Amino acid sequence: MAKRVTSIGGQALLEGILMVGPKKNVAAFCDEAGNITTEEVSTPSLREKYPILKKPFIRGVFSMVDTLRLGMKALTLSADKVGGEEEEEPSKFEKWLEKKFGDKVMNAVVAVGGVLGVALAVLLFFFLPAVLFNGLMMLTGDGISGWRSVFEGLLRIVIFVLYIVVISKMPEIDRTFRYHGAEHKTIFCYENDLPLTVENVRKQKRFHPRCGSSFMILMLLLGIIIGFFIPFSNPFLRTFCKLLCLPIVVSIGYELIKLCGKYDNVLTRIIAAPGLWFQRLTVKEPTDKMMEAAIAAMKAVIPENGEDIIR
Repeated sequence: MAKRVTSIGGQALLEGILMVGPKKNVAAFCDEAGNITTEEVSTPSLREKYPILKKPFIRGVFSMVDTLRLGMKALTLSADKVGGEEEEEPSKFEKWLEKKFGDKVMNAVVAVGGVLGVALAVLLFFFLPAVLFNGLMMLTGDGISGWRSVFEGLLRIVIFVLYIVVISKMPEIDRTFRYHGAEHKTIFCYENDLPLTVENVRKQKRFHPRCGSSFMILMLLLGIIIGFFIPFSNPFLRTFCKLLCLPIVVSIGYELIKLCGKYDNVLTRIIAAPGLWFQRLTVKEPTDKMMEAAIAAMKAVIPENGEDIIR
C-alpha cells in the first residue's frame, strides 16, 4: 500500500491526461512531434458553491456531476487539439451549415448525440436484461424468478465488459488506455513519496483502487443488490425504478471507493478486487512520453501546503 494517500485524481484524454487537484485542474497534451503542453481546465463546481454537498452519502452524486462536466470539457479540448493536427477541408455542405447556423449546429449535434447515448445505455443496461429474463421465465417457468436480479446484473456486466473489449481494439482507445496507465502510475509514484521522474513512475503499479473503472464495476454489482428490492417484472416499471435508484447506487459506490483508496485491509481488498481485475482491460502500460505528460500535469496541480494528503 502507498505510504500516503492523495485526493488528486485524473482522467485519460485523447493524447493527453487531466489531473484534478484540490485547487486547480490541469491537462497535459502530447503532439505528434512529442512536445508536451499543459492547460488549466475549469468548470463551476456545485460542491464548492454549496459545502453541504461535500457531506458523506450526499457528495457522491454531486461529485459525479462535477466530474462528468469537467471530464467532458477536457475531452472536448483534447479532441479539438487532436483534430487540429489532422484538420481536413470542410465539405460544401459543412460550410453551408456553418454559415447558416454557426455554433448552433454543433451544439445541437452534441445534444442529440448525448440524448441518443443515454437512451442506448438505458435500453442496453436496464430494459434489455429485464425483457430477456421475462422471455427466459416463459420458457422455464416461475421457478427461476428469484434469480432475476442476478441474471440482469450479470448480463449488464457482460455487456459492459464486451463493449470495453471491442473498443479497446481501436488504436485511439488503446492509446487512451495507455494514458490511463500513466495517470495511475504517476499518482502511485507521488503517493509513495518518490521524485516524479519517468524512471520512478515506470516502476509503479498500473491498477489503482480509486479508479473510475472500479467505480463503474462496483455500481453494476451494487445494482444487483438493489434489484432484489424492486418487485416489478414489467420491463418499463423495472427500468423506471432502477433509474430512480441510481443516486443511491452512486452514493454508496462513491463512499466504498473512497474507503478502498484510503484504507488497506481485508474488507477493502475484497471490495476493490472486481474493479482491480476490470482495470486489466482499461489500464495499459504507457510509453515514456505518456508518463512525461502525466508528470507534467501532476506537478502542476500538487499544492504547496500539502492539503491534498488525506492520510
